[in-house]
Amino acid sequence: MTTKKFSRHTITTALPYANGPVHIGHLAGVYIPADIYVRYLRSIGEEVLFIGGSDEHGVPITIKAKNEQTTPQAIVDRYHHIIKESFKDLGISFDVYSRTTNPTHHETASEFFTTLNNQGKLIKKTTLQYYDEEAHQFLADRYITGTCPFCHNEKAYGDQCEACGTSLNATDLINPRSALSGNVPVQKETQHWYLPLDAYEPWLKEWILEGHKEDWKSNVYGQCKSWIEQGLHPRAVTRDLDWGVKVPLPEAKDKVLYVWFDAPIGYISATKEWAAANGQDWEKWWKAEDSHLVHFIGKDNIVFHCIIFPVMLKAEGSYILPENVPANEFLNLENDKISTSRNWAVWLHEYLETFINQQDVLRYTLTTIAPETKDSDFTWADFQSKNNNELLAIFGNFVNRTVVLTHKYYGGIIPEAGVLGGYEKEIVAKIAEFPRIIGESIEKYRFREALAELMNLARLGNKYLTDKEPWKKQKESPEEVKTILHLSLQICAALSVLCEPFLPFTSKKLQNMLQINVHEWNKGGDSMLLTAGQKIGEPAYLFEKIEDSVIEEQVQKLQATKKENELKEISAPEGKEDVSYDDFSKMDLRICTVLAAEKVAKTKKLLKLKVNTGIDTREIVSGIAEYYEPEALVGKQVLMLINLAAKEIKGIPSHGMVLMAEDSSGALVLVEPQQQVAAGSIVK
Repeated sequence: MTTKKFSRHTITTALPYANGPVHIGHLAGVYIPADIYVRYLRSIGEEVLFIGGSDEHGVPITIKAKNEQTTPQAIVDRYHHIIKESFKDLGISFDVYSRTTNPTHHETASEFFTTLNNQGKLIKKTTLQYYDEEAHQFLADRYITGTCPFCHNEKAYGDQCEACGTSLNATDLINPRSALSGNVPVQKETQHWYLPLDAYEPWLKEWILEGHKEDWKSNVYGQCKSWIEQGLHPRAVTRDLDWGVKVPLPEAKDKVLYVWFDAPIGYISATKEWAAANGQDWEKWWKAEDSHLVHFIGKDNIVFHCIIFPVMLKAEGSYILPENVPANEFLNLENDKISTSRNWAVWLHEYLETFINQQDVLRYTLTTIAPETKDSDFTWADFQSKNNNELLAIFGNFVNRTVVLTHKYYGGIIPEAGVLGGYEKEIVAKIAEFPRIIGESIEKYRFREALAELMNLARLGNKYLTDKEPWKKQKESPEEVKTILHLSLQICAALSVLCEPFLPFTSKKLQNMLQINVHEWNKGGDSMLLTAGQKIGEPAYLFEKIEDSVIEEQVQKLQATKKENELKEISAPEGKEDVSYDDFSKMDLRICTVLAAEKVAKTKKLLKLKVNTGIDTREIVSGIAEYYEPEALVGKQVLMLINLAAKEIKGIPSHGMVLMAEDSSGALVLVEPQQQVAAGSIVK
């Protein structure tokens, strides 16, 4: 932790955008690390306010509403509920989870803008922006599409090309089009208010480049350094849109605050809501010098939380600044970038519906692979391995063996320990060190490292129990067995305390089993948490084996998504030359029924089919043997061109052609009627 002593901790998490659910990338990058940190702070007796909320303004929400023919409010209402409940069910322990459509937020954001504007901290500029003459509105960046000048992706947005990841200005696009009407937009003058970031460059260099060189993560510091050294420019804080916080000026009636400006103010407005509901003073969390402000975010939000929002706070003048912004990199899924638009994600609400009471397995897995210094990858095979080979085989196995033996030998009564030998004294000394070791890693935002140390405590217990083999000594050395199980139970108790920030559901289950209620962090190093003679609860499995079939189902689900995406990405071949109606009318297209089918000898691709055309029964040769077994075709109805001139193929007279569609892999697929029709039905 910082060497400076603080009286309280204001911990924020990036506001998830309420146009879709939360996925595992969000969890690994932001919410699980933040929750671990907050739970730890609470356990060491610190005063903490853990703030979350939904970001509910911005153009993507209006686009989604337009596509679904509903209102932006309906979109954010739906996803705010899903996100909030999913976080709750995963055990993300927010003190407040708010939303930016709340009246308190609109008031707070408006007041913030007014303060900056009245102090002369904003500048007003007239610029040319794209305008859709048919839709009669200025176009936000996401409402403009065109060709990326770098990779030539024809579906790039006005703010970013999602194919190559390059940040763009709308004016960079080649052949720009309005997403509203499809027309070519024109450039038209509009007036906006700007935050002059360039005026704060000297201060940012001193505050970040000199002041946080040692304590901020290298990825965070490096991105900030790059931005500052490239030179900062004024950034618009308003935009022409009808969805958002209205700009509180009479001359700006058709404008709202830019979402990047109003969203971080959501942390402050959420604090106000919490304070009002709990009879607290909100200002001490944001304005008192002895308050510790930390932002948990992903790397795509570094600039907003390290440069832009601090400049806003500095310009306003009465707020504290973040002491740290421990941003993570990105999490990939099965060696591919997580993409909400491609549905390439593991959605939290779906996980919770499928893996009942296995919240901690996901928390554990995502913490072990958290992208703290570089991008990392989630695979279902690794998820299964983390559960079966670590949580179950190490942590769960140790606890289960200890509790089962205690019930078997002593009826669930904690035995009295005898004189501790050298091995036992060594164990006791090691237990005492774990709160410090794990705590130091958490305070340095090294959550992977902290969790690994927690598992070392479980390994310590497992090894001790295996080395001592109490099941072999019960008859000849009953007193020694009492000591072994007494100490093993104390390790279980220590685990129940120290695992709480990482595995809160497991901690509760284990403490219930041990019949204790201990949450003070340092007591996790106490080898006398349990009292001899105390009765413990019945043994219960902390973790369950995850079978191959469960994992295979999830893998197949992703494969189906990948296939669906491939089909969407297929670009149809260019059309052929037009034909006259007379030429087209010469083709006799009919639905025919396959009566028999067999492979053509000495060929890989050919099948001989006997078909009922409605006017006769005939044989044709078709090159579909690689895609269909003969017996699977019998009884099928197929689309045929029946007046194709007869031709001999491999010595077989073939009169007509079965028409097929080609999928993204080049495979041929039958074109069949949706319902049974009479053989010979004409296709018009």
